[in-house]
Amino acid sequence: MAKSVRCIAKDGTLFITAIDATDIVNRAAEIHQTSAVTSAALGRLLCAASLMGSSLKGKDDALTLRINGGGPAGTVMAVSDAEGNVRGYVQQPVVELPLNKVGKLDVAGAVGTDGFVTVIKDLGLKDPYVGQTPIVSGEIAEDITAYFASSEQIPTVCALGVLVNPDLSIKAAGGFLIQLLPTAMDDTIDKVEQSIKDLPSVTTLLTQGLTPEDICRRALRLFDLELLDTASPAYVCRCSRAKVEAALISTGKDELLDMAKQKTTEVCCQFCDKVYRFSSEEIRKLVERASK
Repeated sequence: MAKSVRCIAKDGTLFITAIDATDIVNRAAEIHQTSAVTSAALGRLLCAASLMGSSLKGKDDALTLRINGGGPAGTVMAVSDAEGNVRGYVQQPVVELPLNKVGKLDVAGAVGTDGFVTVIKDLGLKDPYVGQTPIVSGEIAEDITAYFASSEQIPTVCALGVLVNPDLSIKAAGGFLIQLLPTAMDDTIDKVEQSIKDLPSVTTLLTQGLTPEDICRRALRLFDLELLDTASPAYVCRCSRAKVEAALISTGKDELLDMAKQKTTEVCCQFCDKVYRFSSEEIRKLVERASK
C-alpha cells in the first residue's frame, strides 16, 4: 500500500511531503504496459502530482500535471485529488532508449526538453489556475523545482525516483517535496542544502526500508520536524459510463450521427484503459439528448 506523510519544521520555516508510491506506479505500469523508461517517466510524474495534490484544500479540488518536451514518449500526464490519489497516462507507452551517460534510464530522452511543464489546478472557481514553465532538463524533478520557483515563487526542492526490475515490475518509486514558507529565515536555505548534501536517491532510501516519515527526517536531518498527517493514496480512475456519455454528447450531433452508422462504438479511458461500448441504438439516443 502506498503511503505519504506531511511534516512541518517546528520553527515554522518549511514543509516537507514524502511518498512511497511503489504500488501506485506498479499499477500504472500494469494498466498501460509501459516499457522501463516510460514507467520511470510516468511514475515520477505520478509521484509529483500526488505530492502536489496533497496540499489542495477542498475535497473536490484537483491538480493536473502535464509534460511534453517533444520526445518519443509524447505527452505524459498525471491527475491528483486532494488526498493524493492519482491517475495518469503516457501517450506512447513503449519507448526503448539506451541508458544515459550515468547509466540510468534516459527519462529526459524519452520526455524531451523542447516543451513545457503545465500545472492546472481546478479549485472549484469559474476558471482553473493554469501555470506553465519551459522544461529545464526533462528529468521531471528539476522541472517541478523550476516550475515552483518561476510560476509560484516558492523555493522548492523536489526529488523523485522510480526503480524498474528486469521483468518491468516496479521495485521502488517515490519522492519528496521540500517547500520554504514565508517565515523562513535567511539561513534556512543553507540548512536545507547542508541537510540534503550527499543524500542517497529516493529509491535507494526506499529499498533500504525507510518509510516516508523516515525519508523526511533523513532529508531534513538538521531540522526538528513535526508530523502533520499521513495518507494512503492509490491509483484511482474516476471514469464512468455517464461521464463517457457526456463526453460523446459534447462532440455534437453530426459526430454522433456518424458514429451511429457503425454497429458498435468503443471508447477507451486513457487513464485506466477500460473500454465502454455503445450500440448504434444507444448512440442514436445520445443524438436525441444532444438535440435537446
